[in-house]
Amino acid sequence: MTFERGQKPWPLAIEYCKKTRSLEVSFDDGTLFNYSAEYLRVESPSAEVQGHGASQKKTIGGCRNVAIKSLEPVGNYAIRIHFDDHHSTGIYSWSYLYQLGERKDENWSRYLQLVQNLGLSR
Repeated sequence: MTFERGQKPWPLAIEYCKKTRSLEVSFDDGTLFNYSAEYLRVESPSAEVQGHGASQKKTIGGCRNVAIKSLEPVGNYAIRIHFDDHHSTGIYSWSYLYQLGERKDENWSRYLQLVQNLGLSR
């Protein structure tokens, strides 16, 4: 998937690898991020995951084997990811995807700790 230039950061290409269940996004500043489907699912910008405020964010378990069924452009500013667990309400703006890439290690560590603390399975 390629996109016309617009806001910053701007994705140059988005590719999904079914075999590894990972999404690769290259941005116009030369940055390349690789996201597992599980990571994208548990960090979904949807109200189901994020709630309606920072204090309402939910920890979603059971997503270790989730895959992406399809990607849908949303205007010129985002994509909607359709997961095989039927979740598709999150709209991933370019800036949110960039932020997820920059904070991947921090977010992932926090998620793994929360899953363990709450007794959830991945």
